[in-house]
Amino acid sequence: MNLANLQADLWSLVPELWLVAVGLLALLADLVIPRGRKAAVGVLAMSGVLMALIPVASMIPWQARTVLFGTYAVDGFAVFFKLIAIVATVLVILSAMDAMGRQAFEGEFYVLLVFTAVGLMMMAASTDLILLALAIEYVSLTSYVLAGFLKANPKSNEAGIKYFLFGASASAVMFYGFSFVYGLAGTTNLAQIAVRLAGAPAPALYLALALMLAGFGFKISMVPFHQWTPDVYEGAPTPVAAFLSVGSKAAGFAVLVRVVVGTFDPARVNWVLLIAVLSAVTMTVGNLLALPQRNIKRMLAYSSIAHAGFILIGVAAFQGNFGMPGLLIYLLGYTFTQLGAFFVATLIGTRLGTDEIPDYAGLAQRAPVSALLMAIFMLSLTGIPPTAVFFGKFYVLAAAIDNGLLWLAVVGIVNSVISLYYYVGVIRAMYVMPAPSSAPLVEPAALQVALGVAGLGTLAIGLYPDPVIALARSAAFLLRM
Repeated sequence: MNLANLQADLWSLVPELWLVAVGLLALLADLVIPRGRKAAVGVLAMSGVLMALIPVASMIPWQARTVLFGTYAVDGFAVFFKLIAIVATVLVILSAMDAMGRQAFEGEFYVLLVFTAVGLMMMAASTDLILLALAIEYVSLTSYVLAGFLKANPKSNEAGIKYFLFGASASAVMFYGFSFVYGLAGTTNLAQIAVRLAGAPAPALYLALALMLAGFGFKISMVPFHQWTPDVYEGAPTPVAAFLSVGSKAAGFAVLVRVVVGTFDPARVNWVLLIAVLSAVTMTVGNLLALPQRNIKRMLAYSSIAHAGFILIGVAAFQGNFGMPGLLIYLLGYTFTQLGAFFVATLIGTRLGTDEIPDYAGLAQRAPVSALLMAIFMLSLTGIPPTAVFFGKFYVLAAAIDNGLLWLAVVGIVNSVISLYYYVGVIRAMYVMPAPSSAPLVEPAALQVALGVAGLGTLAIGLYPDPVIALARSAAFLLRM
């Protein structure tokens, strides 16, 4: 590699290198800033992550290519997921400044979020099995710590331990699948694997795919690898649950698409039918288990499982003009909507000390703006227009029909109707049930900003989706290149 190529490769890594620098700077700041003023670390971390949007956005018009000897992709697909990682990290840091301000290790919390964002970017752009494995484990380790961050809270401790045990098991099985792929292809480069697997025996390919899906399924909360989700979301700090529900899930889908869609020929290994069945089962199980939930975090956890099933439709129906763009649109819209719902849960949990849905009674009188935004988020998660998730659902359902998976589209529509019941239950509590007190809730400024951005993103994508659709189509096209 000559000097010019090395400089070009390093320039392509500016967003990741910048976030590493921000994380180290925040870590140093945490050492000198006294306790009680650690919010300054959060402001520093948030500002630094937000500035990473500049180099990431500058990469949108770049021609798709790989760097670092073909191990790292610089394409629209990677850029799209880097944008999601940055947006999610900035908003979660904002939402956590009040909730985590009472914790002894507040500064370390923000630092961990920044470094986790670096790992999410690496997951989305890795095109080599070794680098991919390192990125996945790096994100997993920081996520385990974040889930069990409240050391004095038994539920948080339980969440961290369960997340670690499930994650370690899933990773071990996934890496076993990686070893099968390496044995069949003789290389760890995904582009070369796609070529060399053409002559591999089908039974071995099915086995490798099944083993890898265990790890990918764990990251995206796909049935039957979803069992950890409700317990971890309930026990983890609410901002962490929000971060895991969008950041980790989006990166997991990025890895799933790069490995499965990019390397396995559906003509030899009929993974399309497998993913379609898993999609239908995942959305159905998630919705049915969400129906009886009274805890908002557990309800949103099962809801996230159901949404993973919907997003999987885009994977199964990847061919054509709707599948991959639909998956990307869905993930971006889901990011704003799901984060917003968790931010309201953060407000209620911090101010009222409860996560039970009946305790949201009368929220429309006590915090009218937050209640209105929560209603918008619930309607968006249902798929009611004109909201962000509606367009995501529209695209993936259109992709299913376009690819001859009409039965999967019908299952998706039925599940959307089912989900309306428990989402409207939250709206009913806020607007119909009487408030136990008329005292208004104090809404922290940082959390209000995070909620406002989430609400704006949810409505903006629904009302004016053209820029997002164009960006998603460009990213999907570059992926195929």
